[in-house]
Amino acid sequence: MARSRKKLGEILIGWGVLTADQADKATSAAKGGKRFGDAVVELGFAKEDQVAKALAHQFGMEYVDLSAAGAADKIDMKLIPDDLIKKHTILPLSKNNGTLTIAISDPLNLELQDMLRFRLNSNIELKLAPKGQIRRYIDQSQQGTARQFKQDESLVTESIDKSVDRSVDRSVDKSIDVVSEDSPIIKLCNRVLAEAVRMRASDIHIEPMAEHVRLRYRIDGVCMERDKLPKRMQNAFLSRIKLMAAMNIAEKRAPQDGRIKIDVDGVMIDYRVSACPAYHGESIVLRILRPDSVRIGLVNLGFEQDSLGVFNKIIRRPNGIFLVTGPTGSGKTTTLYSALDVLNRPDKKIITAEDPVEYQFGGINQCQVREHIGLTFTAILRSMLRQAPNIILVGEIRDKEVAEIAIQAALTGHLVFSTLHTNDAPSAITRLVDIGIKPFLVASSIQAVLAQRLIRILCPKCKAIDENPDPKYLRLIGLTPEQAAGKAMKPVGCDNCNGLGYRGRKGIYEMMVMNSTIRDLAFKVAPVTEIRRAALEAGMRPLVGDGCIKVLNGMTTADEIARMTQAEIGND
Repeated sequence: MARSRKKLGEILIGWGVLTADQADKATSAAKGGKRFGDAVVELGFAKEDQVAKALAHQFGMEYVDLSAAGAADKIDMKLIPDDLIKKHTILPLSKNNGTLTIAISDPLNLELQDMLRFRLNSNIELKLAPKGQIRRYIDQSQQGTARQFKQDESLVTESIDKSVDRSVDRSVDKSIDVVSEDSPIIKLCNRVLAEAVRMRASDIHIEPMAEHVRLRYRIDGVCMERDKLPKRMQNAFLSRIKLMAAMNIAEKRAPQDGRIKIDVDGVMIDYRVSACPAYHGESIVLRILRPDSVRIGLVNLGFEQDSLGVFNKIIRRPNGIFLVTGPTGSGKTTTLYSALDVLNRPDKKIITAEDPVEYQFGGINQCQVREHIGLTFTAILRSMLRQAPNIILVGEIRDKEVAEIAIQAALTGHLVFSTLHTNDAPSAITRLVDIGIKPFLVASSIQAVLAQRLIRILCPKCKAIDENPDPKYLRLIGLTPEQAAGKAMKPVGCDNCNGLGYRGRKGIYEMMVMNSTIRDLAFKVAPVTEIRRAALEAGMRPLVGDGCIKVLNGMTTADEIARMTQAEIGND
């Protein structure tokens, strides 16, 4: 049978802090709903810290004296959002091995403990401190400017939640609160859009689930769960996003596309919005397009010096096709736009055919594909050739007809840039043949093929030397422990990278420049393995080899390279 917990009054009497008479008076004073410990302090029978120590003893918790020398140094206010700290009078002490240590003043508030575990998505270890000490520390720390919003803060504050309770049920589909400028839904949507930009997200995923709406941001190529919104907010939240994107909010059975353009911190940010019907409601993805993201410069893309030299020579050739390959989200568009930015001069006429036009460039003629009115890639390309351009960019070679016109343009004196979906550079040759292009046209028109991936870069402020790198990942990318010794780095995690250990991405590349041997193999429709072998013999550095250089330079980790080049490794 479980031992009954000793009463607070009995503990204080046993410690000689209270007399039995004082305990009776405090009990009488607490009958109006007041806590016994509060009554003892208010009546002047005991000090707040004495009651707090007794509570800690009663509930088997560790007591924290915030007034002790050096106690303040153990507090890290950045671990918990400001709204939780102020509202619930709590203090974050530390975070170790995924467990967050928090000082509270009321061990009986079980709802608070459950809410903290849910909101912070972390294991919680609680310690007890006097409420007055906690409040004084909070007041002192809040002086000056408010600190920036942290990733682990929930987006759904109590005020928003309550307002939505009152308003959403009235008529979400009629958009009563969706169109009101004071609506908590509007505030929530604006906050999500702005926060994703500030957190360097590339896209926002709003995904209705059975019991909640999952909100995720993709940061440095990895999806991270940001919050779980209450299910009752789903219709209002999705309707507001669709309204901002100029979509039909009444249509929920068919896919829709839209666009949002808003000012975030003085910069106009473009969001491409896609809504797709799903089982529990419409799944919405917003792709974030920043105007400066494609003007980072060729040097900052991640090219090694020798590859950059080859790249610069290729893009300055007078004619031919330069292809960039890789999966969706591998940075192909950024690479091509960076090349155009270098070539964009008054003596060059540049025309692009894109679907959609993602970034606007001054001095470049950009054409938007509109298939519903017959303005296809093919129609734009045919019209382009009558405009006497020097350089043509085709957003993507999707079929035989587009490929044939691009090749014809290359053979008639134009420099053509385009993208193709293949795993590596040599596969681009066989891919073009597979879609119906004659081998001799492929062999004569292609100048070079660049395959690329984006890898996460270690945070420069917290990365550390990895004394024991995992030999499995080293073996996967072709490095020995001796080669990696003293050079391999590992992620640590700090405020600069939101505790992830990585911040930002750069590319890894393999550049296949066509030579007589590779052209001959293309003409003979040789297998991709033979083309790859010839390219390697001619000096092509494979993706994994480029990744190894970045590992040894302390830029990234072996497991990151293995993760992003696994298909390419398998081909070898």
